[in-house]
Formats: sequence, C-alpha cells, structure tokens
Amino acid sequence: MNSKRPVNLDLGKFHFPLPAITSILHRISGIIIFVGVAFLLYGLDLSLSGEDGFARVSELLDSFLAKLIIWGILSALLYHLVAGIKHLLMDMGIAEELESGRLAAKITVVVSIVLIILAGVWVW
Repeated sequence: MNSKRPVNLDLGKFHFPLPAITSILHRISGIIIFVGVAFLLYGLDLSLSGEDGFARVSELLDSFLAKLIIWGILSALLYHLVAGIKHLLMDMGIAEELESGRLAAKITVVVSIVLIILAGVWVW
C-alpha cells in the first residue's frame, strides 16, 4: 500500500487564522490558570499560617520573579475572561459569521492586550 499522506508535518508551514489562534490561546490560558492556582493556594496557605508566614509571602512577592509569575497568571486570567466572553457571545449566535468572527477575534486580542498592560502596571 503506497500512501501519499505526509509522515512528518511541518507545523511552521501552517498559518492558522486569527480566530483559531485566539481559540487555542484560550485553552492554553486555561491550563496556565489551572497550574497558577497551585502557586496562589500555596502562598495563601503560607500567609495564613502565622505572622512569620505572612512576612515570608510578603517578602517573596517583592521579588521580580514572583511579580512576573503573578503578572503571568493575571494575564492568563484576563485573556481567558475576554476570550470566554467572546465564546459565550458566539454560543448565543453573535459573531458566528466569518467576517464578524474575525472582528471578534481582533477585539479579543486588543482588549486583552490593554488589560494585560494595565495588570502589569498594577503589579509593578
């Protein structure tokens, strides 16, 4: 049997449309939030253990790496929120057509970038 199907796909050759990219990023942001909750719960547990734990968490949150992690989790949360609202609107029949779907994806990206920048200003 001689199959003409490709064996190794070069994913660099594929160019996904913006609505597909926003949908994929929505799923990735959900995974980041899921993993980030573990860090946040650890910090909450440590801060509630007593004055020493609270002081340690406060000291940890002053470091650049901790601020970067917090900003990353907030960024994922904000993007997931905006993309989730877009998906909910699409479930209601709004922006299901090709052109309106592209516009909704562009709006999702722009609003998310603005919110992520504001979150960065707030964290730092």
